[in-house]
Amino acid sequence: MTTLKSRLQGDLTAAIKERDELRSATLRMTLAAITKEEVAGTSARELSDDEVQGVIAREAKKRREAAEAFADGGRAEQADRERAEGKVLADYLPQQLSDDELESLVAEAVTEARASGAEGPRAMGAVMKIVNPKVAGRAEGGRVAALVKKQLAG
Repeated sequence: MTTLKSRLQGDLTAAIKERDELRSATLRMTLAAITKEEVAGTSARELSDDEVQGVIAREAKKRREAAEAFADGGRAEQADRERAEGKVLADYLPQQLSDDELESLVAEAVTEARASGAEGPRAMGAVMKIVNPKVAGRAEGGRVAALVKKQLAG
């Protein structure tokens, strides 16, 4: 069984051979972030696929935020580059949930939380506890939280 990290390394080698500058640069930065995570802390360790996925998700989020910042600053070329890097990373992440799928997961969690007595502002934490494991990397936290707030208010 190949790990996600070894898949990234293999894809990097292929991208270099194909002279795919965007892909190789993006994968290099991501592998560097993974290595940094592996040597952080008291002892070096090998990251699990889930942890590697977490690093990739963080890198993808950085690209989205940078693209927005560049776009707002009138630097369209850099914004396009960040978006393109984000698309490369998206290939290694789980398929993102559609708005409808996410809404139904949140609605189930809200119902479940209310059934166990969570009401008002305190329900937010209870609902997030229920919905986060079900979503697990398939939707950004801010997107989930906004939907939970909306459904609790409605």
